[in-house]
Amino acid sequence: MKPGGVFDSDKIKASIEKLEKESFSEGFWNNRENSEKVMGKLNKLKKRLIPWETLLSQFDDMYELFQIANEEKDESLTDDIEESLQVISKKYEQLEFMELLNGKYDSKSAFLTIHSGAGGTEACDWVNMLLRMYSRWAETHNYKIRIIDLMEAEGGVKSVTIQLDGDYAYGNLQGETGVHRLVRISPFDSGARRHTTFASVFCSPVIEDEIEFEIKPDDIRIDTYRASGAGGQHVNKTDSAVRLTHLETGIVVQCQNERSQHKNKATAMKVLKSRLFEFYSAEKEKEQEKHAKEKKDISWGNQIRSYVFHPYSMVKDHRTKYEVGNIQAVMDGKIDSFIESYLKWNWSGM
Repeated sequence: MKPGGVFDSDKIKASIEKLEKESFSEGFWNNRENSEKVMGKLNKLKKRLIPWETLLSQFDDMYELFQIANEEKDESLTDDIEESLQVISKKYEQLEFMELLNGKYDSKSAFLTIHSGAGGTEACDWVNMLLRMYSRWAETHNYKIRIIDLMEAEGGVKSVTIQLDGDYAYGNLQGETGVHRLVRISPFDSGARRHTTFASVFCSPVIEDEIEFEIKPDDIRIDTYRASGAGGQHVNKTDSAVRLTHLETGIVVQCQNERSQHKNKATAMKVLKSRLFEFYSAEKEKEQEKHAKEKKDISWGNQIRSYVFHPYSMVKDHRTKYEVGNIQAVMDGKIDSFIESYLKWNWSGM
């Protein structure tokens, strides 16, 4: 039994040994920033290695029991062996899946932005449906959800940015970036005609102070405006909402969730850094088109996934070709199968 994916236990053990040796070096704890960084890496590697070692130990125990039962022709142990094998197999699949989440920032929390395409009320309702889908998914995985920016419109939401806090939120949701297509009989059409609607989704990691580039004051334009909303606590009487425009790239982010302009600016800056990280990473890797999917037209031909309510029921990912017929379950947040199929497809080299 060998760990799957890209797991290399010898390489990980060597890295752990090197970091542990560094942690015992003279003066190591005098540099708090460096020591915390090293210990963070060490704990992350151990967290990755120990579950595999535990699983291999359980497999060895089970195999030893199997050999004893086989030699002694003892069928009374059959149920115990089969039960152990099922538990081990399930754990193996879980660990193998986690090996797909080994990108530098896969373990981070995530920002998720959804924008409506053309289509007025129908498009805004589609954004609202996607927001509900991702919120339901996040709740089942115990992620904390915080609305960073919300632009409401007739029939739903024109655009929204949320922060999902928890381990591997970005790693799981990175494949959701792209255009999502809805086909259904519109509830807003008195003629009960079929409509095709689009919305774009963009996911980026919450990496805060780990970003290796500086944003100078001259690099951005700051605009303040009055927060909008449906009323009550969502509406301020002062210009507390903040919009940041990065002049070089044209990336725009905004935040109106907090009552304080200072807090909104700080949150918007965090989102901007995250978006710029994605932009510059794509530029560095010479794969701008692949990683900056949010710049594609929100229209026919660019969709990564289609959600068809009529004339049949189906959700299909156009990259992996994975599809399911229970569209209501998907809209209720059951998207793990799409996430897993994307990660396997992406890792295999597409």
